[in-house]
Amino acid sequence: MRYLNVLPSTLRTSYAREMQLLDSGFAKFWAALGLVLMLGLPFFLTNFWNAVANQIFIAILGALALNLLMGTTGQISLGHAGFIAAGAFTVAAFVTHFNAPMVITLPAALIVGVVLGILVGLPALRLKGLYLAVSTLAAHFVIIAGLAQYQASISYGAGFIISPPSLLGWELGSERAWYYFLLGVALIVLLLHINWLRSAFGRAWMAIHHRDIAAEALGIRVAQYKLLAFSASTALTCFAGALWAYHTGFVSVEAFDIHMLIQFLAMVIIGGLGSVLGAILGAVFVILLPHVITFATEALPFVNDIGGRAFEIQVGLFGVIMLLFLAFEPRGLAGIWARIRFYFELWPFKYRSWEA
Repeated sequence: MRYLNVLPSTLRTSYAREMQLLDSGFAKFWAALGLVLMLGLPFFLTNFWNAVANQIFIAILGALALNLLMGTTGQISLGHAGFIAAGAFTVAAFVTHFNAPMVITLPAALIVGVVLGILVGLPALRLKGLYLAVSTLAAHFVIIAGLAQYQASISYGAGFIISPPSLLGWELGSERAWYYFLLGVALIVLLLHINWLRSAFGRAWMAIHHRDIAAEALGIRVAQYKLLAFSASTALTCFAGALWAYHTGFVSVEAFDIHMLIQFLAMVIIGGLGSVLGAILGAVFVILLPHVITFATEALPFVNDIGGRAFEIQVGLFGVIMLLFLAFEPRGLAGIWARIRFYFELWPFKYRSWEA
């Protein structure tokens, strides 16, 4: 008889082992190496690329929020750009009217997100599929219309300038300072997010995603957990919008259009719906893609004449890439990484076997 000898690092022999975040030497090694590289990276990057890295950190927060709602709970949301705008305008309003510091504006953005999640989530409890998508898209247009009226009445349509903030005496006046601040925030949010998904809340959300009727039969309060998912997702989204406002230094309603929504949808679909790693990889991919297109149009002579249409190329590529991933790799970049990781965990042998 032929037996398959699986590596010990891939086995789960106890509940404590199942709950470990870094469950193998492979994961621990790459996590430690990645952290060291991330800490030293700003010293080797130019100011421009540090700014791009900061955009990636903020995008990771937004992608995690959307993935929580769509990938984990299975609730379609097309109002993501509007929620980011709500967080950004919360900062703009508090800074403009009260000159409030960051320790006030960031919690305020979280509260605004919770309230919006309840307001949007309550009508959505009776909706599914296309109707849910349309309702969240309608919420996006309502939020943007309201913020446009506020911007027109306060700044006469010119937008709001946000001065570089300081946090506990630490002034975030350079891209390198922003890098370390946003890296810390992203790591904290990531750990909280992973542990929340592994709790009873996360298991209930996943049960609702797979079959909400069966989840309700098992005693899960489906309406309560759906509303909680909406509130958690919009709160994190507004928090990301608040950080976006501070980092950008300028808030205007024109920035939060359908293109921003397409970007975040591309992050979770290309990265892999339902995967935390997929949300991270998708955010990195989508933020870097425009810069890759720009450099390609500048470096390659035969495409140099289309450099002025980089934006149209970017939007078209998002659609093509999303279709390709949906057709050939539904698990996204996270699925590709899982296969690579499994190969190198077992390398140079696919398996070990013996006769008995």
